[in-house]
This record gives sequence, structure tokens and C-alpha cells, in this order.
Amino acid sequence: MENEMLIAFDSTQQALRAEMLLEYAEIEIDIFPTPKEITAGCAMSIQFFRDGFEAVKKIVAEQEVEIKGIYSKGPNDGYTLIWG
Repeated sequence: MENEMLIAFDSTQQALRAEMLLEYAEIEIDIFPTPKEITAGCAMSIQFFRDGFEAVKKIVAEQEVEIKGIYSKGPNDGYTLIWG
């Protein structure tokens, strides 16, 4: 689905921190295995919907969460780096 986005991380610690912050902000998220085509140090990613993109970016920047990047899911299940 093209409405889905994904945050990839280099560490599990940062992924868990981001999960806590985003849940506290009441952003709908799911923990998702990092796709093989995204090279990251952590096998766990966070999936969210595009309508939460600006809020996610703001939280990541303000809280200085270390991320590999935020990716958009394309129509053929491929991912494109959008931010980070």
C-alpha cells in the first residue's frame, strides 16, 4: 500500500526509544521487520501511515532519535528514502 512509511534504525535502542515516543504522541505505528533492501544495523523498523509523516519527523528531530532514514513504500513493495 502506497500510504505506508517506514523508519529504519541502526540500533535496537533507538528503535525502542522511537516506539515509546511515537506511542506517547498517539501516532499509530506497527513494529515491522526491516526489509532486506534497506541496509540498517537493526532488524526492527517502525511502520506508520503517511498522514503522520510531519509529526514523526518533528518527534525524531526534536528528540534527536538516531535513524537510518524514513522510507516510503512504493506500489511494487519497493522502498524509497524520503528523509534522513
